[in-house]
Amino acid sequence: MASVAPARGSTASAGVGGIRGRALFANFLRRELFTRYLGSVTGFAWAFIHPLVLLVVYHFVFTMIFKAQRFGSESFLAFVAVALWPWLAAQEAIQRGATCLTSYAGLIRKVAFPHELIVYASVAATLVLQFAGYLAVIVALVLYGEPLHLTGLIVAVPLWIVMAIGVVGIALFFAALQVFVRDVEHVLMPTLMILMYLTPILYPLEVVPEALRPWVALNPFSWLVGRLRDVLIAGRLALEWGDAVALVVALALFYGGRWVFRRLSPHFDDFV
Repeated sequence: MASVAPARGSTASAGVGGIRGRALFANFLRRELFTRYLGSVTGFAWAFIHPLVLLVVYHFVFTMIFKAQRFGSESFLAFVAVALWPWLAAQEAIQRGATCLTSYAGLIRKVAFPHELIVYASVAATLVLQFAGYLAVIVALVLYGEPLHLTGLIVAVPLWIVMAIGVVGIALFFAALQVFVRDVEHVLMPTLMILMYLTPILYPLEVVPEALRPWVALNPFSWLVGRLRDVLIAGRLALEWGDAVALVVALALFYGGRWVFRRLSPHFDDFV
């Protein structure tokens, strides 16, 4: 790993965006990828198998038991696959980012460096691997005969980037809290599970009772899954005003989470 000057309890002289900051991020990212995924067959495979298993389960339950073959003109399989994978990617990235600092406890206690780099690397490793899996699933669905629009990936990639910005901010916020309140990770998991079912992933927004529909639509992930379906299933590639709003929300989440993280970061070495 790149060397950093030992200065316990202080901030590293190189900023996050400096040469040393970028080198540290690259080292943390490499460690996350090779330790958690590429370093073991199981870890690498699980990044792809877990969402596929869930997709198969949901497909069986909703099409075989509840007989939900189609939502309008869209097949249930494509409808869920396009939205489920990004959600699981965001969920895993938030959970991993919220707990990643403990894996570097020894380094945090002994060496001064921007601690947020650890969160950035953890989230980036998760989202990069999950996005690769997402591309594989989209291609597989097209080969299977689902009428998806591969040209929609031109817009889907920026949508994932907007999601990543917001997810990093959320992960920074919970990572900072987790250092001082160890129960955060235990509360976060069921909270994200509840939020998943409040997001129109397994159902269209139109089936939500009209009185509740505006509240469900306020969920940023509702926007994301809706836009991904627009570009990949319907083939509507035009940008919308909601995209600009989503970017502003994502940036607000990022800067808010980073502000909390940086305020608490100087005290991490005493509690991590």
